[in-house]
Order: sequence, then structure tokens, then C-alpha cells
Amino acid sequence: MIDPRAIIDPSAQIHETVTIGPYSIIGANVQIGAQTWIGPHVVIKGPTRIGERNKIYQFASIGDIPQDKKYDGEDTLLEIGIENVIREYTTINRGTVQGGGVTRIGDNNWIMAYVHIAHDCIVGNHTTFANNASLAGHVTIEDYATLGGYVLVAQFCNIGAYSFCSIASVVHKDVPPYVLVAGHMAKPVSINLIGLRRANFSEETIRNLRNAYKLLYRYGLRFEDSIKELKKIAEINPDVQVFLSFLERSNRGIIR
Repeated sequence: MIDPRAIIDPSAQIHETVTIGPYSIIGANVQIGAQTWIGPHVVIKGPTRIGERNKIYQFASIGDIPQDKKYDGEDTLLEIGIENVIREYTTINRGTVQGGGVTRIGDNNWIMAYVHIAHDCIVGNHTTFANNASLAGHVTIEDYATLGGYVLVAQFCNIGAYSFCSIASVVHKDVPPYVLVAGHMAKPVSINLIGLRRANFSEETIRNLRNAYKLLYRYGLRFEDSIKELKKIAEINPDVQVFLSFLERSNRGIIR
């Protein structure tokens, strides 16, 4: 199932059930798991580890060196989990020594055409990247987050679980879980109501999260006072606790 026109480095470890299309290039120190499909004209460089049942479409560039002037040829790593869809012209770079040495993509992510994921980014599970979304280095994307088309995320930002960044948003600070942001520069709009309902959150949980959002963004409280109030409702609602914990560990500061 490897097209004879593909170029495969002898050191690459490729499961016998992998499909590789014509003119794709698989470099040294690449591992590809079972039932993964690689289209034509894909370039994968190592060290890169790709799990099972991924689909990588034509003209994607996977595992090339980081676009970072500090990079000096070190053997850093790209890790990709299982059942991801990576569409045309996507670029995903390896990590840097200064950033921990690894770029990591989790499982079941939907990554559309022309997406760029830079060095040392950590992407969770079940995320969606619409066309042309781009991450600078050292960005963390938590589970079930959605980035609309042309979203730009600055370096070292964290995007919380179940959050939604609307089309062409420029994200320069952390986006808390469950929050919808939009604009240039991105500002909070509301909780991600549609996303939460699609994910089968209960109406009670949504009501609690909406109250948490209002405490943070609508009541004119200082950040420290918002945290105090959020701790009270987080004691009885684990989803609000997730919201609160994200706020407490934010180093870059949150979008406000």
C-alpha cells in the first residue's frame, strides 16, 4: 500500500497497514502507526511519531525543523496521536530545546487546510482548527476548543477547553474554558452556548457557567474579587472549578 513513487528513508518505521501516496517523502526517524493514510506529495521529517488511523492530505509538511532562530539542529520531536485528520497544506513543526523539545498533537483532532502549528505547541483532543488558523510557538490548546478560520494565536497563549475563537480573531492572551471570543484584538462575547449544548452539557451546568462568566466579565469586579466569588460556586460545580483553575494558573493573563 506504499506507492512505488514515494520516497521512504530506510530508518522509517512504518506499519504494514499504512497507505502512502505517490511522491510523498518519509524521512529518517519517522514512525507511522497502523491504518494511517498518507496522501500524495506529503513530506514528513523526523524525529516524528504518528499514531494509528490518522489521515494526512496532500502537500502537508509534518515534522520539519522549528521556525525559530534559536534552533541549532537538535533532535527535537513531533508527536501525533490517533485518528486525526490533517488537511491540505498544513504545517506542523517540531519542538525546540528551549520549549521542552516536543510539539504534541493529541487524538481525534480536525485540522483543516493551511493551518500552521508552530514549535512547542501542545494540542489536546477533539479540537477543530478551521482553514488558515495559525499558532505561534508554545501555545496550548485544550480539549474540544474550536479555532475559526484565520484565527491567529500569539506565542505562549493558552486556549481553554470548549472555548470558541470566532473567525479572524487575534488572540493575544489566554482564553478561559467555555468562553467565546471574537475580534481584533479578541474580546470576550459570551459563553460558548452552542458548543456546550452540542457537547450535551446540562442546562444546570450551562446556567452555572453563565453565572461564572458574568462574575468575571459583567459585574465590574476586580479580577481578584471575581476569583473569590467563583470559589464559592466552584465548590458545588466541577465545571466551574475547571473555569476557576484555568484563571488561577494563567501566567499571560486572560482576555478581558
